[in-house]
Amino acid sequence: MSWLDEVNWDANGLVPVIAQEFDTGKVLMFAWMNREALQLTSDSKQAVYWSRSRNKLWRKGEESGHIQKVHEIRLDCDEDV
Repeated sequence: MSWLDEVNWDANGLVPVIAQEFDTGKVLMFAWMNREALQLTSDSKQAVYWSRSRNKLWRKGEESGHIQKVHEIRLDCDEDV
């Protein structure tokens, strides 16, 4: 069983995520991930989100060059964020 199986995905197969500055804890953004986005983020250590408006994966920084490096991934107590 994968740790991804512990995530409480919503009816659309998504989970809300909050990106924070590693050193300060400052909230950078709120977004959504599907299982593939979370797996890619975990594997690459770079943020990959699910764009609900475009209905596709969105690699943060793919156009702007401002990537988000991922230092750690945490689940809340309900495993739904």
